[in-house]
Amino acid sequence: MSRPRVLIYRPVDDSGASHAELAAAGCEVVVAAPNAERAELAALARAADALLGATFRGIIEREFLAISPNLRIVAKYTIGVDDVDVDAASALGVLVTHCPTEANWGGVAEGAIALILTLLKRIRERDAKVKAGGWREPPFYGTYLGRRADGYGGITIGIVGLGRAGSRVAELLAPWRARVIATDPYVEARKFEQLGVERVDLDTLLRESDVVTLHCNLTAETRGLIDRRRLVLLKRSAVLINTARGRVVDLDALCDALAAGAVAGAALDVLPEEPPPRNARILGFGDRVLLSPHMVAANQGGTLGAAIPWATAATLAALRGEMPDNVYNAEAAAKWRTRFGGKSLLAR
Repeated sequence: MSRPRVLIYRPVDDSGASHAELAAAGCEVVVAAPNAERAELAALARAADALLGATFRGIIEREFLAISPNLRIVAKYTIGVDDVDVDAASALGVLVTHCPTEANWGGVAEGAIALILTLLKRIRERDAKVKAGGWREPPFYGTYLGRRADGYGGITIGIVGLGRAGSRVAELLAPWRARVIATDPYVEARKFEQLGVERVDLDTLLRESDVVTLHCNLTAETRGLIDRRRLVLLKRSAVLINTARGRVVDLDALCDALAAGAVAGAALDVLPEEPPPRNARILGFGDRVLLSPHMVAANQGGTLGAAIPWATAATLAALRGEMPDNVYNAEAAAKWRTRFGGKSLLAR
């Protein structure tokens, strides 16, 4: 029996231990260069039984999936799967798995809080002032988040998407005593109550929030969710935080809103085009816009390291003809079982 071929199209395991684990289980392991282009990856993907990796350079669409007629699984080290045409994978009977590890979504939540505080407390402006030889003139006033006993009511923070990351943001905000509101049509009312947040619709959230922080997946429904119409609903003093996916926000519309003074500021870890071109408008707003290179979850001891054993285990399960954990496209399960269920490619 020939060995099943596993292409690691974007590796994250610098130690190589997981690659060795796959090889020891009987796999032919092909590790692409970290910055391999699509054409090179396409050549390596021929006859692959499994694709394994972090974010793909472009989209793993039907054409790329079809390079490997016996492909069983696309195992992602990441939480997001927006770089995979999930509908095409499901139609072909290919499983897509992901890794919603706490190291990742918890890191996103902590990073979102850091971005919020950096903007509201004007950390960068104060630092630059002192380093330039200045002191308190002119003063850079920050924003006090929570309500106080002296009658100050605090600000309103709106969370769009109350999944893992959004829920952790709500938990982290609780001691600050700010008013927290949230919207998520796919989460039951009990979860809002448990987190102590007020459930509202999206338009109400945008109108009432001083800070809007985005924590939704990128889907056909959420692509361009924060568009020109919805940006108009924001307070002129509001700031927008995006640690979800770049295409959730209409960036051109956001730039127009910033230029017109219709929005006070934004902090973006993600952009529609990454990295942005050097002449991108979003680069020209100074301290009103805080940018990060899509690594809000990148922390020592965290990031994707915790996902390596999850994705490795999912790959091996699929190659044994077993349904792996963390399947994103559950709708593919029936067809997958018909094609591959109980049919192991690994020697026992």
